Amino acid sequence: MDSKRALVVGVTGISGNNTARQLLAEGWEVHGLSRSGTVPEPGIRPVAADLLDSAATRRAVADLRPSHVFYCTWQRRATEAENCEVNAAMMTNLLEPLGETGGLAHVALVTGLKHYLGPFEAYARTPMETPFREEQPRLPNQNFYYAQEDVLFEAAERSGFTWSVHRPHTLIGWALGNAMNMGVTLAVYGALSRETGEPFVFPGSPEQFNGVTDVTDARLLAKQLVWAASTPEAWNQAFNAVNGDVFRWRQLWPVLADGLGVPPAQYPGHAQPLADRLAAAGPVWDRIVEKHGLVPTKLEELASWWHTDGDLGRETETFADMTKSRSFGFTVVQDTRRSFLDLFERLRAERIIPPLG
Repeated sequence: MDSKRALVVGVTGISGNNTARQLLAEGWEVHGLSRSGTVPEPGIRPVAADLLDSAATRRAVADLRPSHVFYCTWQRRATEAENCEVNAAMMTNLLEPLGETGGLAHVALVTGLKHYLGPFEAYARTPMETPFREEQPRLPNQNFYYAQEDVLFEAAERSGFTWSVHRPHTLIGWALGNAMNMGVTLAVYGALSRETGEPFVFPGSPEQFNGVTDVTDARLLAKQLVWAASTPEAWNQAFNAVNGDVFRWRQLWPVLADGLGVPPAQYPGHAQPLADRLAAAGPVWDRIVEKHGLVPTKLEELASWWHTDGDLGRETETFADMTKSRSFGFTVVQDTRRSFLDLFERLRAERIIPPLG
């Protein structure tokens, strides 16, 4: 590569945040796009734009001329038809002006395992057979991931850049205020359990508690994104992005409980959704923040009960195969236990959750 000027789109989210940090660590010039213009690191150059505003987006990127784009954002709407329309428009509004200015070499798109499980409206009703493999055909559903891919493929053909698509499972890693952050949500759940004495019980389905599954460390995803952007053999390919180990929640739950300083409760044999159990926990969290001198946060800024309930409440097996990545040369693996425990340690160090003891 002659140029290493990256534009990370959705830089405040869990995947964009970690990707920007990885790029900085590898010596890239990094620009971070968000609606607010907020960036997670001083070395990231802020870009403010609402991707649904095509004129504003064009103005925001007019002078950037990035060599690489790492697209790590999406917006949710009430129906999948709206999801497709909105998210396709966002990608179009970004890639059209960047393609016209020239110099764009590669675009990496982060989607996820809903590629194999189906959209929110038909989630896990007719999933593909596990382990999920990249060569499996699309499901016969509307899916905004497919809409994003189609925009990407057409823009690449038109403008002459290469692409890669990355499909993580549930992302575990450092980011705050993210709507899909199970690691932080479980850390907050553990702190609430310690404060109230309520049982720290696995909230999901028997199928998830007992079945084989996997997750994705956001740091591993970031490494895969930068690898694919920098490796010609990986261009114009889609890759699963998971840690490379598998586990059962019945095995992992005691490890997480110990990492949060709370005893694991016996699983009752059925789901107990967090959204129902912790709907009124806001004042308890406020008390925890004051009691331990934590960084002032509101519960809804940290915990996404609905998303964690959705992941842990699935009644179908979910895990992805990493053979394709390995065969193309990406051999990074991550111990899932450390994914969670490293996050918990950082949350304590940053005074987001209480200390142990």
